[in-house]
Amino acid sequence: MEFNLLAILVAAVVPIVLGFIWYNPKTFGTAWAREAEMTEEKMKSGNMPVIFLVSLLLSFILAFFVQMLTIHQFGALGMIGGDPASGEVLPSYQAFMDDYGNAFRTFKHGALHGAIAGIFMFTPVIAINGMFERKSWKYILINGMYWTLSLTIMGAIVCGWV
Repeated sequence: MEFNLLAILVAAVVPIVLGFIWYNPKTFGTAWAREAEMTEEKMKSGNMPVIFLVSLLLSFILAFFVQMLTIHQFGALGMIGGDPASGEVLPSYQAFMDDYGNAFRTFKHGALHGAIAGIFMFTPVIAINGMFERKSWKYILINGMYWTLSLTIMGAIVCGWV
């Protein structure tokens, strides 16, 4: 079991590209800005190259760990043990991989697990923060749906790109 760096890099770009679409004034951008109390001055005050570079780095880290949510073979490696890269694996791991190999390594399966993570992990965190920050449910849903869709696409990419 090894990491697919190209899939991780492509998945890392997803939140950036989707963010351009999702938070565009023609989609949810105007409603989000109003609910986030974001003004034109606030938007222009940030160092956008740094914001996008750090966002891309964090998206890369996220894409790396989304694999652990979507690819079941990583769990088998952790439970059974061995080092597939060196060829020194326990017989039980090799037997598991012989039986299951790339089972559930599909775009559809990764998308399912990404959506589940978005709905049941990310959205509750966003909602908890939003409530304490006194944000509206519209704000919470806009951001929660964005991350759910991002994780759905990221999960599909990292799981299905074998």
